[in-house]
Amino acid sequence: MIKKKNIKNKDEINWQEKVIQVKRVTKVVKGGKKLSFRAVLVIGNEKGQIGVGIGKASDVIGAVKKGVSDAKKHIIHIPITKSYSIPHPIHGTAGAAKIILRPSATGCGVIAGGSTRTVLELAGIKNILAKQLGSNNTLNNARAALNALKNLRTFQQTAENRDITLEYLYR
Repeated sequence: MIKKKNIKNKDEINWQEKVIQVKRVTKVVKGGKKLSFRAVLVIGNEKGQIGVGIGKASDVIGAVKKGVSDAKKHIIHIPITKSYSIPHPIHGTAGAAKIILRPSATGCGVIAGGSTRTVLELAGIKNILAKQLGSNNTLNNARAALNALKNLRTFQQTAENRDITLEYLYR
């Protein structure tokens, strides 16, 4: 059910989009039931920029278009190491979904499942270990992965926040 598509932006960044879930939802109204679709998708450029979006419409194509525009509004930048991993282990939450991300050795690959794997691959991370806890909800797991990635810090950023030199931080 995962669809992959390239998107060109005016900045000539090669964005990729993957639909991770399309669900048929109904709303009970006065005259009966109203049928619509919900699309959850991830966009990324595989260079440290990633966004998760959700769109609802009466047809699938309209829901995907709304999801793309929503994902572009929620793009974050993440630090990636030289070995295409993350700088340090981190936890992320969204609703009842919890996720643990740990850096991994070069050549290990992306060891993750479900929507978390899609988020990590489109972010450009190639060596990582991930574990989903608490919930199987596709949207909440993708948002938990995004929450964890958003809270990542490099050593340089940590030194600047503490007003110390990088050498002092390594002592």
